[in-house]
Amino acid sequence: MDAYFDNSATTAPCCEAVNAVADAMTRCWGNPSSLHRQGNLAKELLDSSRESVAKALSCVPEEIFFTSGGTESNNLALKGAAYQMRRMGRRIVSTSIEHPSVDETLNRLEAEGFEVIKLKVDSYGRINERELYSAVNSNTILITMMLVNNEVGTIMPVQAAKRAAMMARSPALIHCDAVQAFGKMPIKPALLGVDLMTISSHKIHGPKGVGALYIRKGVKIKPVTTGGEQEQQKNNNNLSIRPGTEAMPAIAGFAAAARALPDPKRELEHITMLRDYMVSKLTELDGVVVNSPPDALPYVTNVSVIGIKSEPMLNFLSDRGICVSSGSACSKGKKSHVLLQMGLDRKRLDSPLRISFSRFTTVQEIDALITGIAEGKKVIRAIK
Repeated sequence: MDAYFDNSATTAPCCEAVNAVADAMTRCWGNPSSLHRQGNLAKELLDSSRESVAKALSCVPEEIFFTSGGTESNNLALKGAAYQMRRMGRRIVSTSIEHPSVDETLNRLEAEGFEVIKLKVDSYGRINERELYSAVNSNTILITMMLVNNEVGTIMPVQAAKRAAMMARSPALIHCDAVQAFGKMPIKPALLGVDLMTISSHKIHGPKGVGALYIRKGVKIKPVTTGGEQEQQKNNNNLSIRPGTEAMPAIAGFAAAARALPDPKRELEHITMLRDYMVSKLTELDGVVVNSPPDALPYVTNVSVIGIKSEPMLNFLSDRGICVSSGSACSKGKKSHVLLQMGLDRKRLDSPLRISFSRFTTVQEIDALITGIAEGKKVIRAIK
């Protein structure tokens, strides 16, 4: 049977999203900035879509700005915040296991003269909160930390970032990459104490090519692109945040996927049960070790099959209709920088499998995965 376990890379679009995309392309195909009837229909769809995404994120529509996805949102948040705040300081604090769209943007900002502190993590991908408090000082203008790690599922202490800024009397803006958390756990930016938050459509069964950046009301960031006034900060003299004609079919699909999200608390209980079942079966297999922490978000589990490199196991499983990954889709072909930062030994670094669930994952699929890994161990070792 086919079994898909690469949901951290992308999810299958739900029927609600597919229907919404088709409707936007055939009925509301106008430009939402145009003032005629077709433009007005598109503008109404844009407004209602913004309301739907805002509701799913527990914020107001004026705080949602549509982008092309998580990577653009992260770039906009980090660069926009750094450029806006640079007269107040130069220090940026983050972690050593962020998504490449954050990590590489931080490297670029460091090359431009900003001081970037990347906090180290332990063998479970956790930072030491005392080191966070020590790193944040009055010169800190930005703290960026993902809520859920995309490779091992570690839940990061985002709320501590705001406390650290307050203790240091820092003007820092707090950014959170919540791409892997949105729709999978209860999230309220206000309760987390963040000013900026990144979310993405194709991680919640919506279409690719669309995401959003939450910007807390009253927070100002510099735009990093020019050429239009489509996504504006209306509470800041209509400052253009993200120019360009809105991708209405994708945005409508994103909104439909957001409306279709189940109650995250109830779903989390179900996914936890599936994850625990899978881990119990996997750890019965000789040589399989779990790299994720026990309290990781259960949607993401990273394991290593000792003695068998990732690629041959991935190929073996794929030939049998079972899809897993070896790490972030944005770091294809490279060793996981997350596992490297966690200090795992070479045997585990050579053989990781990232197994990621969605709300459509079944016990039968998990059983097929377990059987596939067990058979793969025998076949691949026999070939060797």
